[in-house]
Amino acid sequence: MSFRQAVRKLCKELANPASLQKPFNSLPNAGKLFELGGHTRTKSRLEILQWIFLSGQAAFIVGTCSSTSMAEDVSTESSSKNATSMDDFSGLLKVEDESVISNEHTSKWRVFTDNGRDYFLKGNIPQAERFFLSALQEAKEGFGERDPHVASACNNLAELYRVSKDFDKAEPLYVEAINILEEYFGVNDVRVGAALHNLGHFYLGQRKLEKARVCYQIKRRVLGEAHTEYADTMYHLGTVLYLQGKEKDAEDLILDSIDILEAGGHGESISCVRRMQYLAQIYNKSNRFPEAENLLRKILHMMELSKGWKSLDTVVIAERLALTLEAAGRLKEAVELLERCFDARKNLLHREHIQTAADMLHIARMKIVITKELPQANNSQAIAELDKAKSLLDDSVRIARKLIVQFLEQKEKTERFGVSPRTRKDGHSAVVILLQSLNALGALEITEQGYLGSQEHFKAEANASLRQCISTFQELRSEQSISDSPEVQAEYLLCLQSLYLSISKGAARQAGEEKEIQEEIRRVKGEISNAGKT
Repeated sequence: MSFRQAVRKLCKELANPASLQKPFNSLPNAGKLFELGGHTRTKSRLEILQWIFLSGQAAFIVGTCSSTSMAEDVSTESSSKNATSMDDFSGLLKVEDESVISNEHTSKWRVFTDNGRDYFLKGNIPQAERFFLSALQEAKEGFGERDPHVASACNNLAELYRVSKDFDKAEPLYVEAINILEEYFGVNDVRVGAALHNLGHFYLGQRKLEKARVCYQIKRRVLGEAHTEYADTMYHLGTVLYLQGKEKDAEDLILDSIDILEAGGHGESISCVRRMQYLAQIYNKSNRFPEAENLLRKILHMMELSKGWKSLDTVVIAERLALTLEAAGRLKEAVELLERCFDARKNLLHREHIQTAADMLHIARMKIVITKELPQANNSQAIAELDKAKSLLDDSVRIARKLIVQFLEQKEKTERFGVSPRTRKDGHSAVVILLQSLNALGALEITEQGYLGSQEHFKAEANASLRQCISTFQELRSEQSISDSPEVQAEYLLCLQSLYLSISKGAARQAGEEKEIQEEIRRVKGEISNAGKT
């Protein structure tokens, strides 16, 4: 019998069956980020749940959680139902208190905890804080200063402060919760290990890596290697060690974590898949492309069997594999896989989605590179590939321009209140894609002249694309949230440099234009440099 099963059985024996509720799972929805091969999750969180059962004077903490952990009373049936519908706040602490003789303070503690949790899930942080502060006070008066109920109340308030980034208030509350549990149950108790996990996650979020490592190592010692949560602890400790630059130790821990999950029949779980993806990223960053490829092919095979190509999750994994193949220099294989991803994505998203434009741009760029590597004798094949690339870039430019117009129109309509962060992000992405596509069109025209001759004609076409790139940026200069972006400025600088190089080698050189572009290049470089210093 697993540890979770044993605890569940014990709780059933202790609790009134009529009031006992079943645990629930809170799995993250697949989200869509603009970025080829981006993560398909809306927020950085694990699906591992944390449970606290308080029965009489005993608290049973099972599992771990990297996201929000709130305390609630399982006797309030509607509370659990509300919690299950909130993907952003998984891992609610479950509180059961039937053997404690109720008094005015314990009753208020229940009400304040429920209300605080409900307001927290609705995003009303100030109101939630007021209730959680009241719940903490009532827990101290109703159960005693060093009771586990007080520890759970401290944890709830700490989680609220963590989410609202009030870190100075959160840390002492996490520490207080751990101290109370250590005094009550002993330093080697599993409940202390779970509380240490919360504190470790808190430190990890602030990049206080050494403190996070210490918390995870203590939790590892407390749980023991035979514990079912040991794999989770190894993974979290591995991520901390990787951020500290201890790559070999990190890799070993993450591999062991994956092996334990696979041995337990959880090799296709979301947790295991995410850990394999993280390990593949480590391999890619250290240029160990064959190992990354094998891992990503394994994940892709699982996705194809479980979800098929009608799922964005499958598409994203395939794109990551394509990027690995590209980094390894296997461009033809990478393009073939990206084209399959592009076809699948067109059926899942509308054809003029920002991600569709990004896919077109990436495939076109790779086709241009492949063409340059073809033997000179393959002129017809090269021209055919360049024509396909040009068609993709034309569509990418068209989609990006349309999205920019929509962004500007929406901004004008909502000038009083401002556009949403998501709309602004899409507008920024569309500008970056447009500048990159126009720059790529310029490079394509230069490449094409080597196969078809008519050098001045193709140079004029290339310069026209680059001038469009420059004029686009200048038209959007008033949109400072976009034009001041380092990413946008970098693309603008690249267009300026490409145009300067082209006209400086042209037959009909224009000294005035050259000087003007040179001055603009110096200005933009200065802005980028100054932005990097701040």
